Amino acid sequence: MAKKVYVVWKGRKTGVFESWEECKGAIEGYTGAQYKGFENRTQAEYAYAHPTKIKSGYNKTKRSVRTSTAQIVWDSLSVDAACSGNPGVMEYQGVHTKSKKTIFHQKYPLGTNNIGEFLAIVHGISYLKKEGVKLPIYTDSRTAMSWVRNKKCKTKLPENAKTKNLFDVVRRAEAWLRENSFDIPILKWDTKGWGEIPADFGRK
Repeated sequence: MAKKVYVVWKGRKTGVFESWEECKGAIEGYTGAQYKGFENRTQAEYAYAHPTKIKSGYNKTKRSVRTSTAQIVWDSLSVDAACSGNPGVMEYQGVHTKSKKTIFHQKYPLGTNNIGEFLAIVHGISYLKKEGVKLPIYTDSRTAMSWVRNKKCKTKLPENAKTKNLFDVVRRAEAWLRENSFDIPILKWDTKGWGEIPADFGRK
């Protein structure tokens, strides 16, 4: 997936930024921020200099509704997935919430974001149980939380030669959930209030 370049016309900082993290830092919590991602720096620089000529309009932040991060359990595991197209190349990872240190990372040639979110949670649960560590797991996906709760990945992705390996992993994850008990809290990350989950791949 090509790396985007971002323009911020209104925000804490304005200009052209090489990554989503830089862009997010310039707009996060800023009411009325105006920003947009572009395919390359040439397009971005032109857009920054000629904002009125951008036909598709800006992305605009709405009224800030950020909530206190004091309630976050920082000693925890955060998981997330990303997909280049949906379906497309899919990967997921788990990181320590406070340090953002990568705990695990997996990548598959074809999948969906929801499958990745589901597998990330199950991977996190099994990892923590194996290590004998009881930490909560944060996810920003209510769908994946529901699938884990029901011990069933309810994806509509077709199973074929290209997805067979992925479905083998999904079935192992479902079997693991059925055969193992755990008391690890699965918590919903408040993206609107806290910003992107620490495991985010930064591809917005």
